[in-house]
Amino acid sequence: MTTSGLLTTPPWLCLACGVEHPPGPVPPERCPICLDERQYVGPGGQRWARLDELVGSGRRATVEELEPGLHGITVEPGVGIGQRALLVQGEQGNLLWDPVGYLDDELVEQVRALGGVAAIASSHPHMFGAQVAWSSAFSGAPVHVNACDAEWVQRHDAVVRTWRDRLEPVPGIVLHRIGGHFAGSAVAHLPGHDGRGVLLGGDTVVATPDQRWTSFLRSYPNKVPLSAAVVTAIARRLRDLPADRLYDNLGGVVAADAGEWVQRSADRYVAWVSGEHDHLTGALD
Repeated sequence: MTTSGLLTTPPWLCLACGVEHPPGPVPPERCPICLDERQYVGPGGQRWARLDELVGSGRRATVEELEPGLHGITVEPGVGIGQRALLVQGEQGNLLWDPVGYLDDELVEQVRALGGVAAIASSHPHMFGAQVAWSSAFSGAPVHVNACDAEWVQRHDAVVRTWRDRLEPVPGIVLHRIGGHFAGSAVAHLPGHDGRGVLLGGDTVVATPDQRWTSFLRSYPNKVPLSAAVVTAIARRLRDLPADRLYDNLGGVVAADAGEWVQRSADRYVAWVSGEHDHLTGALD
């Protein structure tokens, strides 16, 4: 596993979140993303590694077909949060969604064999990964960051572009700003191989283990909730995006009737945080 010819100046990767920072002789003093209340710095303190060091550490990347036209990219051992990136194959170019904080020559060749990368985007800043390094490996593919979250970009580059509420980075694949987890939290919507609709939820909407219900949080590691008003607004924005399946960023999936289950899940969430079921908790006895 090498990065021969791929990286001339390897970036630093925060080992807590997996987001790239600028190259340099020494790592940054801190990672603002991890110091935010939605993430964390572990008990051992801030830790860093250069991308070339990660490549030499024995990690391996796997590219797996999830359904026709959609592949998941995972790395073992994981880097940072350990997300599953999603490669969406379009007729006029591929989108890399929630890029992992890792790449090597072998992974680049696997992705190139599937049509390469025409555009890169993420659901929110925790998923920026090695987005500029990925762009460099694919002829400077544009990296699309929602304008509401631009302040969280740690490695600035000319390939980084901002967008507002809706963007079609490649024909047929549309990004929508939904908000919630971050102000710029987004989903990607595509027709899917059968035309029934697929939603890439990232952390904006995450699947539960039963492959039906979903949930919504301000912070996942710190278990900070969102308000009923915010989740109601998220559900309203998603109502106009018909989808049979939903894929999140950590391997979760809603296998069928995803649009309906997202709405049911929002209703259930709102009922609980609004106090409708307080009598079931025993706390107010």
